[in-house]
Amino acid sequence: VQLVESGGGLVQAGGSLRLSCAASGSIFSINAMAWYRQAPGKQRELVASITSSGSTNYADSVKGRFTISRDNAKNTVYLQMNSLKPEDTAVYHCNADITHSGCYNCRYWGQGTQVTVSS
Repeated sequence: VQLVESGGGLVQAGGSLRLSCAASGSIFSINAMAWYRQAPGKQRELVASITSSGSTNYADSVKGRFTISRDNAKNTVYLQMNSLKPEDTAVYHCNADITHSGCYNCRYWGQGTQVTVSS
């Protein structure tokens, strides 16, 4: 099982990016999925999460600007980021709680994708 992120890059303040994170392998089911971010010199923080039924949760700093969604048929979670600010600059990681033949509801992490917002 692995998670692969894509969609990061360099964008000007006020711009938008869409991150994707696809889970692959012999997966039975995926429970919660989430996006975290870590800026230089700071601790990793939760950005947004989504349950298997679609309930969402957001950090206060991104409410109204970011939207998390998922496509269960594709085992993929997305993060639509609008009105980006320089303080959103960070490495963004996805995670997912996955059940497969070797593990029940185990948490996996992607390798991270860099998002840089210029002022």
